[in-house]
Amino acid sequence: MKRYASVVLDADSTIAGIEGIDWLAARSGPAAQRAVEALTARAMNGQAKLEDVYALRLGIIRATPDDLHALSDAYRAALAPGAADAIAALHAAGVVVHVVSGGIRPALLPLTRSLNIADSHVHAVEPMADADGLLTDARPSPLMTQTGKPLVVQSLHLPRPILAVGDGSTDLAMRSAVQAFAAYIGFVRRDAVVARADFVLDSFAALVAHVLSS
Repeated sequence: MKRYASVVLDADSTIAGIEGIDWLAARSGPAAQRAVEALTARAMNGQAKLEDVYALRLGIIRATPDDLHALSDAYRAALAPGAADAIAALHAAGVVVHVVSGGIRPALLPLTRSLNIADSHVHAVEPMADADGLLTDARPSPLMTQTGKPLVVQSLHLPRPILAVGDGSTDLAMRSAVQAFAAYIGFVRRDAVVARADFVLDSFAALVAHVLSS
């Protein structure tokens, strides 16, 4: 038996234990790291709107395609314990699994493919290169905004009931588009998000136990 027909997962600090843009910033050097991590923290804690910091972070980092390849490797190395088995169990039970992320899609796809999540079920930001080949901007997307995730979820017309799972304030915004929201604290606990979640998950084993309970 399953409680939910669909599960929508965040990626950064949920499926994998890193924030991809922060990781790229660290690779760019200490000054970029400090600036970008501060902006990310403000957005994830709900102290600033994501749309006010997203492009600014990319402009600070000035990532190369090689940087994205390295980030892909980092995502896979930081996979949440039990995530692969959990997603396989959800698929086996007929649960529809989508990833809705404010991360960079080309860097996420190797991770999601390793979890047998179809590319069409992965929704994230597509970067754009400038004249020098540096990834300093992105194609306009609701996922670059504070309240974009519920818009994406609504557009997918997923089977109901739907459970959304994530760690940040942009994930909490999905609460308006789903039947339940779980705050995932396996990597980071954000008290403002936990306080407004329907329940809290500390592992992917707990996710499966909740979704597949009768």
